[in-house]
Amino acid sequence: MLKVYAGIAVAAVAALVGGSAWYVLQRQSADPYAQCRQSAIAGGPGAIGGPFTLVDHTGRTVTDKDVITKPSLVYFGYTFCPDVCPLDNTRNVEAVDILEEMGHEVTPIFISIDPDRDTPEVMASYVETLHPRMIGLTGTPEQTQAASKAYRTYYKAQDKSDEYYLVDHSTFTYLVDPEKGFLEFFKRETTPEEMAEQVSCFLEAK
Repeated sequence: MLKVYAGIAVAAVAALVGGSAWYVLQRQSADPYAQCRQSAIAGGPGAIGGPFTLVDHTGRTVTDKDVITKPSLVYFGYTFCPDVCPLDNTRNVEAVDILEEMGHEVTPIFISIDPDRDTPEVMASYVETLHPRMIGLTGTPEQTQAASKAYRTYYKAQDKSDEYYLVDHSTFTYLVDPEKGFLEFFKRETTPEEMAEQVSCFLEAK
């Protein structure tokens, strides 16, 4: 009887291991970037990203097709942000420079969620201090809201009667490919080195 139970147990374990291996193989075949991905996205990668129309830091009206011409790191924030945005944007451009040393050209993109204060001129001054390839984007409140909705970001301005008002907002950075669309998002605690390593995994898996 013990041999029977042992046999059943071994068969169950084998089935479990086999089922797990099948699941992993199926997941990898369905997602060519499974080995690179560290986040779980509700609705899958296709649920994030999409078309937008904004104004770049030169004053030109552009669409997502105009600015995302290469793999890009997209971040939503605002220039008056006292701490989070400067740190995140600096991290992003450091990752871009590391990636360039690895042979990958990635564009850092900064989308303002404070269109009342972030004019193209303000955006130009901001991005030029961070990276020569950084693209700054702003627009009307409606354009900003549409872009934010496409990337499922959150933002809410505090009392605007105070000229020094702050804006609450989410702080993810998005890896977007011109052909594949959204690929991955990164949290604030991700270091430049970690970001560059993960981004390179996606780019080399193409």
